[in-house]
Amino acid sequence: MRIAMVGTRGVPARYGGFETAVEEVGRRLADRGHRVVVYCRTTPGDDQRPSQHLGMELVHLPAARKRSLETLSHSALSVAHLLARRPDAAFVFNAANAPLLPALRAARIPVATHVDGLEWKRAKWGPIGQRYYRVAESLAVRWSDALIADAQGIADYYRSEFGAPTTLLTYGAPRIAPGTDKLAELGLTPGGYHLLVARFEPENHVDVIVDGYRRSGATRPLVVVGSAPYSDAYTARVHGLADERVRFLGGVWDQDQLDQLYAHSYTYLHGHSVGGTNPSLLRAIGAGAAVLAYDVDFNREVVEDAGRFFASPADVAALVDAAEADPRSVRRAGERGRELATGYDWDEVAAGYEQLARRLAGRHVPTRRPTGRRFPAPTSAPAPVPFPRPAPEVGVAPAAVAGSGVIRFPGARQ
Repeated sequence: MRIAMVGTRGVPARYGGFETAVEEVGRRLADRGHRVVVYCRTTPGDDQRPSQHLGMELVHLPAARKRSLETLSHSALSVAHLLARRPDAAFVFNAANAPLLPALRAARIPVATHVDGLEWKRAKWGPIGQRYYRVAESLAVRWSDALIADAQGIADYYRSEFGAPTTLLTYGAPRIAPGTDKLAELGLTPGGYHLLVARFEPENHVDVIVDGYRRSGATRPLVVVGSAPYSDAYTARVHGLADERVRFLGGVWDQDQLDQLYAHSYTYLHGHSVGGTNPSLLRAIGAGAAVLAYDVDFNREVVEDAGRFFASPADVAALVDAAEADPRSVRRAGERGRELATGYDWDEVAAGYEQLARRLAGRHVPTRRPTGRRFPAPTSAPAPVPFPRPAPEVGVAPAAVAGSGVIRFPGARQ
C-alpha cells in the first residue's frame, strides 16, 4: 500500500509523541513492504533534509513561523502535495488539522485521524485557540473515516462526547538497559537522583513537581530535563521555585544519555495531564524506573499498581520522602513497571496501523459517521472509574466490542 503520514514535525523523531509514533510505526510498515511517505516540517537554518529515513520517503515542506498557524499551515501544504499522488490511505495526526479533511474526502483518499489528547485544555492556548480545538474535535469526528485514540481515556471521551467509535492504538514502551558511562559526564551516579523529563508547560506540572521536591527532605538531587518552547514566564516560575538541590539540564538530545538517565534514576516524576498515553512515561517504565505520576486516568492506565500518584506539591513532597525512606519498595515498583511495559509493543502497534490502513484502502469503513455534535452534558457526574484498570487485551481481532465504541487492534490496551 501507499501510506501517507501527515500533520507532525516529521522524522527523525526529535520532538514528541506524534513524531515517535510516526518513526516507530512508519519504519515497520516500510519493512513490511509498504511505501510510506512522511511529511516533515522544515525550520530556518535546517539544512539536514534527507530524502529517506529508515525506509520511509520524506517530503520536506515549510510552515508559518507563528505558533497558532504552524501546524495547520504545514499540513495544508502537505495535503496539497499528496492530493496529486493519491495514496491508498492517509494517517493525519492531530485533530487541529480537521479543517483539511474535506479536501482528502473530495479526492476519495480514505483517512484516519489520530486525535491525540485534550488539546483544548492546554494552558498555552488562549480562549480562541481553545475554542478552535473544541471545534476541530467535532470536525474530526464528522469528516474522518476512522479515529485513532492512544489511550482508553481518550476513547472514552470521544464516545461520551460524540458517540464516536475509535480505534485504540497506544504507543510502544522500549525496554531499556543501557550502560552508565554518560551519567559520569553529568556528575551523576546510578540511583543517586530523581528525574523529571518534560517540556515546561503548565499542564505538565513542572512547577508542582519542583515546588513539592523543594518542600521534601530529599538527599538525592532532582534532575530536570526539558525546556520551554513558548513560555519564558513559566520557565522563570519553575526556576524560582527550585533550591540548590535541583539541577536543570535543559534539552538532552543524546538518546543514549537520556536512556541512561531514565534507567538509573531513583524515581521518575511525571506531571503530564492532558496528552493521552505519553511516550516519556512508557520509556520510564521500560527502563525500570519507579514512577511518581500526576493523578489522571491516562497515567493510571499506564502504570497501574506500579505507580504512586500526586495532585499537589504536598503530595510530591510526601512521595519523595517516602521513596527515599524505602529503597526496597522503589525497586519493586521499578520491576513491576518493566512487567507492564511488555504490554506496549511497537510491533503490535504497527500491526494495528497496518490492519487499519487495509480497512481504509478497501473502503471497509462506516458509510455514515457521527454528526460531530456534542452530547448534552449529564446532569450529574458519573461514578468514578476504579483503578487499576483491567488487564490488557493484546492481539484482539479487528472487531468492535459490544457497547464499548472502541475497535481494538493488536497493540491496543484496555
